Amino acid sequence: MTNLKAKSFELRQVVLDMIMKSGGGHIGGDFSVMDILVALYHCQMNISPENMDDPNRDLFVMSKGHSVEAYYAVLADKGFFPTEQVVNEFSSFGSKFIGHPNNKLPGIEMNSGSLGHGLPVCVGMALACRMDGRNNRIYTVMGDGELAEGSVWEGFMAGGHYKLSNLCAVVDRNRLQISGSTEEVMSHESLKNRIESFRWHVIVTDGNDIDLLNHAFDEAKNITDRPTCIIANTVKGFGGGDIMENKASWHHHVPTAEEYETIRAELTRRQSCQA
Repeated sequence: MTNLKAKSFELRQVVLDMIMKSGGGHIGGDFSVMDILVALYHCQMNISPENMDDPNRDLFVMSKGHSVEAYYAVLADKGFFPTEQVVNEFSSFGSKFIGHPNNKLPGIEMNSGSLGHGLPVCVGMALACRMDGRNNRIYTVMGDGELAEGSVWEGFMAGGHYKLSNLCAVVDRNRLQISGSTEEVMSHESLKNRIESFRWHVIVTDGNDIDLLNHAFDEAKNITDRPTCIIANTVKGFGGGDIMENKASWHHHVPTAEEYETIRAELTRRQSCQA
């Protein structure tokens, strides 16, 4: 687990390099969601380059598709494509590594990025897998700003109605979105109670702690009568230090050369602390 904690900071460096080289991206949400993706792909999900066409594989949808840089970095680390390729080609002309998930790439189930689509699509996936008698699990990661979309709540309603215990939704609860605080844009007061009212099992945990995330995912697998939503409390820009943590302006800010060196040094320091 210590190695995975160090890896999460190593992969944030990959994201930093992608964004610096391409001149665009969504670094704040990439850094907040990274530990969730590392826990899913390295500890929880039955998915790999070897079984990506197996109908019994676990299914994942990155609903907050603007954080695709973190998603690409984790998929590359798992061997779906070379890390050097995604760093060099991200957002370049004619590249398949576009600024939102692209299902022309191995390991990606669906294009996403128009917020509010991931959960309803995953409800359909979970229902179809259950009807086919398969035991695979379905996961989606949403942003907390995304919860302003009405289709998300239709997904919560349907998932609870059909008691889709094979479905696990994760909210990257970093409390910041492109235009500022989520609580000022569209507040999420009593979020746990609201989701529970749709007949979901809800777990609140630290979304930047891989140990606690794995405990939450393990708990979700033992819930047999309803779907689970994990509210993962995270820090926007986590790992980048004071220069970027908890700052809405880093939603899609591209670092200057000086900022790049500052963030890189902080990531290296935190990675070495895990060794």
